[in-house]
Amino acid sequence: MATACACPSFSTSARIPFTPRRSATTTFRPDLYRRRLPSPMACAADTNLAIFEAAKHAVDRYVRNGMVIGLGSGSASCLAIQYLGRRLRDGALREVVGIPMSVSSASEAEKAGIPLEQYQESIQIDFAFDDADIIEEGSLTAVIGRRKLEGIESIIQEKSIVKAAANVAFITDEKQYGRDLDGSIPVLVNPVNWMETAEIIDDLFLGDAEVWRRPTLGHAGPLGGDFPLVTEDGHHILDVIFTSPIHDLAEVAESLNQIDGVVDHGVICGISCTAIIASEDGVKVVDNLSRS
Repeated sequence: MATACACPSFSTSARIPFTPRRSATTTFRPDLYRRRLPSPMACAADTNLAIFEAAKHAVDRYVRNGMVIGLGSGSASCLAIQYLGRRLRDGALREVVGIPMSVSSASEAEKAGIPLEQYQESIQIDFAFDDADIIEEGSLTAVIGRRKLEGIESIIQEKSIVKAAANVAFITDEKQYGRDLDGSIPVLVNPVNWMETAEIIDDLFLGDAEVWRRPTLGHAGPLGGDFPLVTEDGHHILDVIFTSPIHDLAEVAESLNQIDGVVDHGVICGISCTAIIASEDGVKVVDNLSRS
């Protein structure tokens, strides 16, 4: 990690009561899509042309007739889902089935007319695309989950579909691709003794990051307010906000994996994948497939 800087440490001076929720296996049931629709994804209104071109590239380059496709979450994935639906309606693609990574992507796919199936571990996924908050140059290790999540969404589900796919493409902006990137990494933790887990994480990255619990509403902070976000799987989210460059995302992921109370996190590493990078000069495609 970078040289330590002066950052506030995690405080446990106040304890906020909460009621833990029972963990449950997350599934996407078609009969529930219309009854549990979250706010629509942000798409064309706040997305530039470069991202749209990158989203189109993910569909045109990798999707073929008869494929089972993992449908990602985020603004770029939203555009890719809309474009995929258009290609199906035009007859350019046929017999494509989508596996949504979130209720948001299921909602968007349903509106686009893409047939959907629930994710199951036994299902064969030919290709998956997803938004990446950052992608590390070289390794193509990606971080997901920084976006505002609805309580009914699951980072675990999203990662599972990505890892189950035979081929994967992450879509991002050129500003979020490179080395020594910063920002936050979402970490899923058990609600019981979450403060102790947060303290361990804070000590691990002391001087390089702050640890905040993500709230359902209101402002974020070390304790996450009176209404902490509880995911579909029954976990809280700690945002580990790096104030120094992250030199090795895989190393950070491995360190988090060793901490009791950490269930999962937003780092996806060690998989063969492609990065589709949007820039003003066009779409740049980088892969690590030769290293697999």
